[in-house]
Amino acid sequence: MGLTAERLLFAYAQGVFPMAESSASQQLYWFDPPERGVLPVGGLHVSRSMRRFLARSDWRATVDRDFAGVVAGCADRPETWINAPLVRLYDQLHDMGHAHSLEVWQGDTLIGGTYGISLGGAFFAESMFSRRPNASKAALLWLSAHLHRCGFVLWDTQYPTSHLASLGGLTISRTAYRAQLALAVQMPVTFADLPLPAPQALLQEITQTS
Repeated sequence: MGLTAERLLFAYAQGVFPMAESSASQQLYWFDPPERGVLPVGGLHVSRSMRRFLARSDWRATVDRDFAGVVAGCADRPETWINAPLVRLYDQLHDMGHAHSLEVWQGDTLIGGTYGISLGGAFFAESMFSRRPNASKAALLWLSAHLHRCGFVLWDTQYPTSHLASLGGLTISRTAYRAQLALAVQMPVTFADLPLPAPQALLQEITQTS
């Protein structure tokens, strides 16, 4: 029997996640890294240049308005771990209310975004994309504020990176991660469909919560 959406959720609750070798591959492999990347909910570091950019920006953000478009944007690169079986599973989880997207728009054009899986008070970030400079970073800032509003306590980024570290990301051990995860997934938290603030209001919200 193939991997089901329910089995995938169970795996996430245990701290395990799947990836493919490439978009052309039909095979999925399970990962449980010894060190985990996490971002602080509602407390990302914002550089001065990014603050100046957002203060002048006319972009807007939404949640769950174009989930398929965000996943497609994340997979649209020369090398990706997002294959067709994963896309089908993400679509099923989205229909079940466990997979969510945040879109960044310039006018009516989708210019960036991010998506992930929610389970209780844990949000498992999967990928992000950008078609304009700063669009993916802006998506993370909007998502940080949204997760904070909703009451999430764990923002899993799977692997730590220098880019995420520059935003305040931390590297924790597998043991510490699983302890946080066990508590987070039991929380009655919902990824709510709330209106997101304009960039200028987002800056004020970030300043208050960081």
